[in-house]
Amino acid sequence: MSNKIDTVLFDLDGTLIDTNELIISSFLHTMETYYPGQYKREDVLPFLGPSLKETFEAMDAEGYEEMIKTYRTYNLANHDLLVKSFEGVYETVRTLKENGFHLGIVTTKLSDVVQMGLKLTGLDEFFEVIVALDHVEKAKPDPEPLLKALDLLGSSPERAIMVGDNHHDILGGKNAGTKTAGVSWSIKGREHLEEYKPDYILENMADILPILGV
Repeated sequence: MSNKIDTVLFDLDGTLIDTNELIISSFLHTMETYYPGQYKREDVLPFLGPSLKETFEAMDAEGYEEMIKTYRTYNLANHDLLVKSFEGVYETVRTLKENGFHLGIVTTKLSDVVQMGLKLTGLDEFFEVIVALDHVEKAKPDPEPLLKALDLLGSSPERAIMVGDNHHDILGGKNAGTKTAGVSWSIKGREHLEEYKPDYILENMADILPILGV
């Protein structure tokens, strides 16, 4: 059996769907609520990627749960106004599905918001497996969520590639033993991803098709 890749794991935010404005405005709203006048747009960019608990607990070990609530309330209320899919994503994912690839999502978001984003962008019909933050003990870059997704898909690391916009995705893939692809439209910038040495950098999601022999 040759180890041809037949499984693609995707991060969701910043990779398949453009939630950057939603996330940035949710952080700005939250920071303004608890730390008025202290945070600007560029100050919240480092918060994209880590879990909300990680980010807010570092600021306020006592009150971080309140902060998470404030963030989530705003995030859900503004979701459909601000979220869209990235160019080339829908067509590429559909093509992979039509070609028999196993497709999963591995995300540090909670599953209810994941479903909202997939429905809004029409991607919900393509993914058989979603591993969200509420399904695991440890988030990426720990390999747990990737290995769980592969297990549910009946696949294995040497048959898989992890696609994401953040170093958590690249390191998660390396830790799990998959191939890795970074997306050049990451808000963190291409250079940031290149530091983590992904196997591939995609300029458009369609770039993954020739890599996978489609």
